[in-house]
Amino acid sequence: MATPMRVTGAWVQLLTDWLDIRQLPAPELRLLLDSRRNDEAVPLALWQALLARASLLAPDMPMPALEIGAQVRPRHAGVLGYLSLASRTLGDAMQCYQRYEQLVYGQQLVRVRTQGELVVMCWSAEASTGELADTVSIAALVSFLRRLLPEVSAVADVSFVFATPDQRVRAAYDAFFGCSVRFAASTTEVALPIEWLARRLPHSDPVVREQLDQQARALLLALPEADAFDRALQQALVRRLPEGEVALRLVAQDLHLSVRTLQRRLQQRDLSWRGLLDRTREQLAEQYLADAALQLGEVALLLGFSEQSAFNRAFRRWTGTTPARFRRSLRLG
Repeated sequence: MATPMRVTGAWVQLLTDWLDIRQLPAPELRLLLDSRRNDEAVPLALWQALLARASLLAPDMPMPALEIGAQVRPRHAGVLGYLSLASRTLGDAMQCYQRYEQLVYGQQLVRVRTQGELVVMCWSAEASTGELADTVSIAALVSFLRRLLPEVSAVADVSFVFATPDQRVRAAYDAFFGCSVRFAASTTEVALPIEWLARRLPHSDPVVREQLDQQARALLLALPEADAFDRALQQALVRRLPEGEVALRLVAQDLHLSVRTLQRRLQQRDLSWRGLLDRTREQLAEQYLADAALQLGEVALLLGFSEQSAFNRAFRRWTGTTPARFRRSLRLG
């Protein structure tokens, strides 16, 4: 069964930032927003309801969702946002989005195609999150593009699957995106000149990008068909491992739980703390070893081992072989 579509707690903070910019008190809405941790999954239906409530706070605006999306910063997209920022070119950043979109929405939704002199990012009608949420997402995507390439003001084409709004709202869309936006389309699309893909990004950093790419891969691995607690637990481990601090107490603190509550939840899943830590490390180790660019010592560091020999012993205990032999077997296969 497919993972239900959702957004992250970091993503819904777009709405908090918009409330701050607009200086809107909205205490009940803020309470709902503040109750969500950045790494927590927020059901799509709740996100849609929050946006609908927020829109009522600005009756003078033709489409508040455009301004909400425009507040986007790298932190709202988590690792994906910072990874895009550190990419070498816009094409690299777009590849990151394709690869890791699931970290924000819980599903891989985007398709990319070339069409003459354009590159088109496309989402099917079935992937629509509704008028308000779709508008926030595409407005955020284009706003983030403008942050990556400040010289960009307009995109080549934008379309949405929802019904054509009234003239006042249509004008707001056209002004925001800098093109004549199409509605009631078969797919949601953003089209850019293909030559933009080669443009260098001002904040590119290959070292940081590689580190973030490893973390993003690990976070994808931590998105099984599981409930919100399982995902939050796996993600807390993934963040803690490279720091070498993966004590039960610290992970419980990250999850805003007592140690006793965390232990009880693990027991309910027939898991021990040591068993969970070993399972997570083994899964990540096999993924990291498949990446020839990583040295064995670097893999050990990413997994939170103080030295490579400790990693070697643990890997032999998990798999019956050494990391070096496992990597050679991947190459031979």
